[in-house]
Amino acid sequence: MENLAMHISNGIIDGPVAAIFAVIALAALALAVRRARQDLDDRLAPMAGLVAAFIFAVQMLNFPIFTAGVSGHLLGGALAAMLVGPWVGALCIAVVLVVQALVFGDGGVAMLGLSITNMGVIAVGVAYLLIALLLRVLPRTPAGLAVSAFVAALVSVVVAAMGFVLQYWLGGTADLGGNLAGLAGTMAVSHLFIGIGEGLITAATVVTVAKVRPDLVYALRALKPVAPAAVAPLGGVR
Repeated sequence: MENLAMHISNGIIDGPVAAIFAVIALAALALAVRRARQDLDDRLAPMAGLVAAFIFAVQMLNFPIFTAGVSGHLLGGALAAMLVGPWVGALCIAVVLVVQALVFGDGGVAMLGLSITNMGVIAVGVAYLLIALLLRVLPRTPAGLAVSAFVAALVSVVVAAMGFVLQYWLGGTADLGGNLAGLAGTMAVSHLFIGIGEGLITAATVVTVAKVRPDLVYALRALKPVAPAAVAPLGGVR
């Protein structure tokens, strides 16, 4: 079950539930396209391409989770939300998932709606909500930015995994013998460790970008501090 919340294979979830989530994903992406037009500018457009390429590359690399007996990789929701915002970020994740499914066979094409909902909608949305909250109360220093990125990545990975549990409850094709709680526990624990790895990667990446070009970090531009005079801005971003 270790990769199911990330790239769901064909046949794991039944057709009707997959179709419902395909509609949900398409509706969310249509909204993202509409809202992304307001955000795209000379800085965000090339950054979106770089973010998508980085997430695509890192998702190809697995890291072992010895305690849980599984392996994991970067989902990218928090990284995309932090660097290019929730709307463009959701589109970046969706593009990555479509290419991986069509070109590399990573995840079933028929299950794309499920995977995009988990990784592109739930993970990005949860991550950005947490980032918006944390950056309003934490100082805008490298440490504050790192904590925000780490927490957002960790929580978004676990919540995305629970999204899969919900989908499996609605239309899973294998009989768990009524042990849905066991599936939820396994997914939560394994993705907690995966989330720690993702949090470290996301925090390191975001802080590195912010130190060099803070103007390229969407969250620092879009989210205004509650009391600008009371926080230390990162790299001159106010």
